[in-house]
Amino acid sequence: MEKSANTSKPAQPDSDSESKPAASKKRKQPAECFLTRPVEKEESTAKVKRRRKKKISDILAKSSPKPGVPEDLQKLLNQHFGTKRSVIELEELKLPDSCFLPANDLTHSFSSYLKEICPKWAKLRKNHKEKKSVLMLIICSSALRCLELIKSMTAFKGDCKVIKLFAKHIKIKEQMHMLENGVIHLGVGTPGRIKVLVKQDGLSLSSLKYLILDWNWRDQKLRRMIDIPEIRKETIDLLEMGIIKLCREDSVKLGLF
Repeated sequence: MEKSANTSKPAQPDSDSESKPAASKKRKQPAECFLTRPVEKEESTAKVKRRRKKKISDILAKSSPKPGVPEDLQKLLNQHFGTKRSVIELEELKLPDSCFLPANDLTHSFSSYLKEICPKWAKLRKNHKEKKSVLMLIICSSALRCLELIKSMTAFKGDCKVIKLFAKHIKIKEQMHMLENGVIHLGVGTPGRIKVLVKQDGLSLSSLKYLILDWNWRDQKLRRMIDIPEIRKETIDLLEMGIIKLCREDSVKLGLF
């Protein structure tokens, strides 16, 4: 009887040893489930990268350059105001054909274009004596482009005074001080800074005769000024701040360079 009792006791460790490997096998199962998650992240990132490949520069690079025409500006205004204004208000924002100067056909330098559209510039600048205003405004998409155009108009401007109307490295108070204390003939700048100057009564449009939009030039990403949403909106806002009205009264002429 004692032998049979002793032989029955060692049977217990065997059952424990059998349960331990079973438990260890169960612990390994969850670890295998987590291996699928990184694969899903890699697939999602790959999909995002594929969507980002399409850029405006890729689309514009395929199209051959076409010079801007008055219809392009009128179409831009209609698209911007079409759903926001009434029929009567849209009619008031329409630019007459008579206000447009000949557009650049992409063969002109900047000086030669200005000479063609403004043959009596020498007489105009001699008679201009009003402060806080300019005879001609040239609107560009960036400060660097403004500097390029200022350098390229040497043959046209002669000894007239030019003011830089952009925000880069120039405070608005400095620009207002220059306009208040001197007679300036030409203003070259970005639409955002010019808009602020007009709002703050630092720049008057009373003597303005010519408004030139740097329409055809493209930046490194092949974008024109109207292709950049911020510049497009600020340009339209500036036109609405009295310039369209002056164009309809035949006081200001518009040119697309």
